[in-house]
Amino acid sequence: MQAIRKHLRHVSFFMAMLMSLATVWASPAVAGVVGTGEVLSEQRVEVDRASLLSMLEQQEVKDKLAAMGVSQDDVEKRIANLTPAELSSFEQQLAEAPVGQNSVVGIIVLFLLVFVVTDILCATDIYPFINCIR
Repeated sequence: MQAIRKHLRHVSFFMAMLMSLATVWASPAVAGVVGTGEVLSEQRVEVDRASLLSMLEQQEVKDKLAAMGVSQDDVEKRIANLTPAELSSFEQQLAEAPVGQNSVVGIIVLFLLVFVVTDILCATDIYPFINCIR
């Protein structure tokens, strides 16, 4: 009986040390409230991105991109990498643009300007004739 108590003391001491170490390493869980505005803004970004990608499917846009020497894959990658602020700014410019052929050309020119600026800032290397500022 004494031997069992002696072993139980060692086991209980070991278990107490193990539990104290486990509580030191454990981090408390923190939960926050997600507002409706945050959820809607995230969904709005995806809708804006999808609308831009669907606009690239128009034959006029494809022809204009081909004439300017920009592949559609590059434009799709660029749209996927746009930040939510850039997307909302771009969508606002689209909403203010006149309806018709001029808006499609304006959108393409805007994309090309964004590509040139990102090439200058060394974020991409689409145009080989543009030198990086670094």
